[in-house]
Amino acid sequence: MSLEHQITDWLAERLARAGADGFVFGLSGGVDSATAAALAARAAGPESVLAAILPCHSQSVDARLAQRVADVFDIPTVTVNLDDAFDALTEALPPTEHPLAAANIKPRLRMTVLYYLAQSNNYLVLGSGNRTELMVGYFTKHGDGGVDLLPLADLYKTEVWKLARDLGVPEEVVERAPSAGLWPGQTDEGELGITYHELDRVLMAIASGETEEIAPAALGKVERMIASSAHKRAMPPIFRRLRQ
Repeated sequence: MSLEHQITDWLAERLARAGADGFVFGLSGGVDSATAAALAARAAGPESVLAAILPCHSQSVDARLAQRVADVFDIPTVTVNLDDAFDALTEALPPTEHPLAAANIKPRLRMTVLYYLAQSNNYLVLGSGNRTELMVGYFTKHGDGGVDLLPLADLYKTEVWKLARDLGVPEEVVERAPSAGLWPGQTDEGELGITYHELDRVLMAIASGETEEIAPAALGKVERMIASSAHKRAMPPIFRRLRQ
């Protein structure tokens, strides 16, 4: 069975198990969300999915490419502009010197909108995180990490690119430099400090236990990323009181 059919069958089964009527997801104009959208439309039918375009001081190209993906796969969209909500919240907060403290408000606002839409329609929130980013913690906790299902979580980023092409995601989207859109000019590889191809090579070596061919500096860097982000991949620890 092809990878596409494995994932769409899994999505359909999860939808039935939850008693939900469809999927809602954020559509950013990037390859991961486009791939998840295509899979959701095939699993549930375009009439049972909703793509949310959620600009938050974003580049106009993001919404344009998101709409193009929705058009290709006949997916209905809703646009909720979060500029004012972001501005109002950041103005109410004390100042910070940490740029990510403010930037991460954007994905957390988007998560809030997605769950509003999900509950309004009896839908499940579909995430677009891939194995590469999940393993090194490259996602916002309770932001783009706050979802019900992760259909791409067992695929490395390089595998997502291949699947996207197989599904017919527009080449402009596939070829676009990956970016979380946290600030102008931000790119994923720039923030990670390593290319996705190299990161995948290191992660695959770690998974197989065959790291002899990996440069020690690269291996150490990725191992530190995995270790420092472990809390993002786990439920919050629960204190257990002593019982007599």
